[in-house]
Amino acid sequence: MTNKSQHSSILFATLGFAAVVLVVGAIGYFAFGRTPEVIQGEVEVSEYRVSSKVPARVLKLYVKEGDYVKEGDTLVILDAPDVVAKREQAVSAEDAASALKTMADNGARREQVRGAFELWQQAKAGLEIAEKSYGRVQRLYDEGVMTAQKRDEAYANYKAMEAQAKAAKSQYDMAVAGARREEREAAAAQVRRAQGAVQEVNSYIHETVQTARFEGEVSDVYPKVGELVGAGSPIMGISIMSDKWGTFNVREDQLSGIKVGDVFMAYCPAFDKDIRMKVYYIKDEGSYAVWKATKNNGQYDLKTFEVKARPIDKLDGLRPGMSLVVKGGKLK
Repeated sequence: MTNKSQHSSILFATLGFAAVVLVVGAIGYFAFGRTPEVIQGEVEVSEYRVSSKVPARVLKLYVKEGDYVKEGDTLVILDAPDVVAKREQAVSAEDAASALKTMADNGARREQVRGAFELWQQAKAGLEIAEKSYGRVQRLYDEGVMTAQKRDEAYANYKAMEAQAKAAKSQYDMAVAGARREEREAAAAQVRRAQGAVQEVNSYIHETVQTARFEGEVSDVYPKVGELVGAGSPIMGISIMSDKWGTFNVREDQLSGIKVGDVFMAYCPAFDKDIRMKVYYIKDEGSYAVWKATKNNGQYDLKTFEVKARPIDKLDGLRPGMSLVVKGGKLK
């Protein structure tokens, strides 16, 4: 074999070995090489929905989506004519109950008291005459000039007039005293009941003017002016921008022993900054949540946990929906 043939054989062997190394390296790269894992979450904020306890029609909207409102700001005016009509009914019922209570407290009218007094005086006069008549008849009976029948009739008339005088006195006393205590208490209870009905309707009318309960940003406005909203139906949503946190769905092998109160770093792509976050909530997603097998043959599964953490460092402009990334695939 010539030197030229030997050199060619060595060259081919070297190229073949290099090709094998490249192929093995490529196979190893694609088979075992992978990009570093990351844990991705997003920013969330507390939100409450504005709604009314009564069905009404939207009369005027004072805010729109994106507006920032403070506590007490007027948000929407509703029109509820049915509630206004019910208020008129309740007020009228309260007036009627108050009038009945006044009548019970004042008792009988002066004319009624005077009439009862006159009847009593008339009965007293009749009693005096009947008493004198009975006395005369009794003396005549004692002298033997009057029969027992006449004496008994005079006595019966005397007793009847005595009872009539007592009845007239009772009627007069009742007129002076007025209504019974139970009647006055019943009248007062009717007034309180009517007042409660008025307060209830007033609370419904108060619902027609919706104000902001907390400071925040209007995130959604659902109805338009003129549309009818049902009782309890949401009118708008307000995000409380001062209450922010990040939510992460983390496999248990990525928790890295983290617990409530621990601090970790999260990267915010929107600002290209790392921010410190403090864990305040850890909870498993439940048996219905996604489980991830650690091996293809399914030796065991890993459960997913929901982790919530609040930012420690203030970052102006941080908004709900922005991404938060924990690099390295573990919370540290």
